[in-house]
Amino acid sequence: MKLILRILLSALAVIILAQVLPNVSVDSYFTAVIVAIVLSLLNFIVKPILVILTLPVTILTLGLFLLIINAIIILLVDNLIDGFSVDGIWWALLFSLLLSFLQSILFSILKEDKTS
Repeated sequence: MKLILRILLSALAVIILAQVLPNVSVDSYFTAVIVAIVLSLLNFIVKPILVILTLPVTILTLGLFLLIINAIIILLVDNLIDGFSVDGIWWALLFSLLLSFLQSILFSILKEDKTS
């Protein structure tokens, strides 16, 4: 149940960011849920591999290259999902940063409701 709620909150964050950012679009709520699921899977499977392969660059940039890896994951989701579009790596980078920020806010609200 917790996983489903986290995916739905991530989908909500994707919808909000698609409304706010001009070069990011999502066709429907269902597409946003699919984006959230695929993004979660790629973060679980592909991201650790990319982090290991780019470890020297990540160390040299003091971890800032992880932002580029996140943007690459977003662009990969863009290529995999038809109804989701991000125009370029800079928009993917901004989308990734704002998505992480918005998810942390939404997940903390969810956590507060459970503890109260």
